Amino acid sequence: MQRAPRRRCRGVSGVLIIAVLVMLGSLTTFAVGLVTSVHSGYARELSASRAQQAALAGLDWARFRIANGGAPLICPVTQTLTTLPGTLQPYAVTVCWVLNSYPEAGLTVQLYRITATACNLPAGGNCPNLATPSADYVQFTATAVVER
Repeated sequence: MQRAPRRRCRGVSGVLIIAVLVMLGSLTTFAVGLVTSVHSGYARELSASRAQQAALAGLDWARFRIANGGAPLICPVTQTLTTLPGTLQPYAVTVCWVLNSYPEAGLTVQLYRITATACNLPAGGNCPNLATPSADYVQFTATAVVER
């Protein structure tokens, strides 16, 4: 009996190397996409949070102004605050209020409905930006009622 000659396996290592390189390339592409997605989501969330804080600062400013007898900003007359501190500097806040008066127990009660709209890309210095804003545009509107 004669044995069949053994065949040598040739070229298998080259195919394995190519397969591993393709897998590493696709894994790297997936990782870069994941990191980019997480980073852009975090940046949007941070911008939204800053817009919310800017709008709340506008509400506080209006409450202070009402409590200290400042001139009214009856809507549509607005005041835009553009000198916010710290990380809120890129944001502008447009504030106005509606005044309703009614008698109660012989006194006149005044209710102020305050609206503060903050955004990071104001149009002409005012928020909201009604033009078609970019994808980085963030806006937040806060309202409050103050009785005086």
